[in-house]
Amino acid sequence: MQKKGYHNVILLVTAITAASYSLRAQTIVASQSGTSTYLLGNASICVDLEDHASVQLAAGFLQQDMEAVTGKRPELRNSLKGCTGNIIIIGSLEKSTMIRELLRQKKIALDQLKDKWEAYQVFTVSNPMKGVANALVIAGSDRRGTAYGVFELSKQLGVSPWYWWADVPVRKKTEILIKRGVVSDAPKVKYRGIFINDEAPCLSNWSKEKFGGFNHRFYAKVFELMLRLKANYLWPAMWGNAFYYDDSLNIKTADEYGIVIGTSHHEPLMRAHEEWKYFGKGKKWNYDSTESGLKDYWKGGMERAWNEKIVSVGMRGDGDEPMSRETATALLERIVKDQREIIASVTDQPASETPQLWALYKEVQDYYDKGMRVPDDVTLLLCDDNWGNLRKLPKITDPPRKGGMAFIIILIM
Repeated sequence: MQKKGYHNVILLVTAITAASYSLRAQTIVASQSGTSTYLLGNASICVDLEDHASVQLAAGFLQQDMEAVTGKRPELRNSLKGCTGNIIIIGSLEKSTMIRELLRQKKIALDQLKDKWEAYQVFTVSNPMKGVANALVIAGSDRRGTAYGVFELSKQLGVSPWYWWADVPVRKKTEILIKRGVVSDAPKVKYRGIFINDEAPCLSNWSKEKFGGFNHRFYAKVFELMLRLKANYLWPAMWGNAFYYDDSLNIKTADEYGIVIGTSHHEPLMRAHEEWKYFGKGKKWNYDSTESGLKDYWKGGMERAWNEKIVSVGMRGDGDEPMSRETATALLERIVKDQREIIASVTDQPASETPQLWALYKEVQDYYDKGMRVPDDVTLLLCDDNWGNLRKLPKITDPPRKGGMAFIIILIM
């Protein structure tokens, strides 16, 4: 269901910049004391073990970040019982019993988070329970919203999202001064992410040296960076690589971090093109001659991808080339129809319930310009010309699409 408050748009770039959030000079961490500030001191971090894995990971990273800033490692607790002094409470509306208990007792109000996508609030509650002077509450509407709130605090403490990837120094301080008030935010663009493309030889060789390849250890570092930058969507490395096939823990790691996985413009139904050499049984990447084999191949990709995802539909020729010299509209329409039948069959629900994307890349845009259309729930990806210039923009007079629009920028090939 499309929710109010954001445009159902995907922003896919080849290098992460600040994500499409609207935080405007809202501060949690103060630089000088005043009537509305307090010292956080040796505050414990409290997070529910029943909350999402990504929320618990974020709490662990906050513990690490606070130690990096102050030299003191806060205690990580899974219960509010016995807490004293100042504490930090982290939790999602969906799963945190700590947040629910505070709501039940009317200690907090989170109406602004209800039915929101990736929204968060950070605020202080005075004397929320016996023995606790101040609780810095980080609440999210869902798993990613909660994590984004945590990492907003980390950033304001002085830990750059790029502390690991770019060796950005941590800003040290002896004490953390918290400003009372409410900091809240939610995205204006629904999906925001990156495409790891043209990765060979530099990134490929580096990942092999540091991690043994594009495996779950590598992606854990990428996913952490994405959450710190408030991104949520990834097209994984695909030059000789296959996200789901290369390491069975890749999918589990993506789910733990709450990252949405997709596949590139010429890799339909969650299959990396590299996999065709393993499962294609020597047959041609050609729908006219290998329809049955390709259907089975794509069905296997959908069955394997149990995680949160956006499914690419359509087809290009082998090696990311055009399927034919002519604009084979009827063939591509049949392919998309068959792919959506596979999606519906595997998920046991209408295809429209699964997020999908059709990339109008290179000659595929000609199909669209000549009248080919996909169902309204499929997101249209408008691509650049490989030099950073978008080839097409939606018209103001175009009716809104349920699936929305997507844009890929800064793709230099």
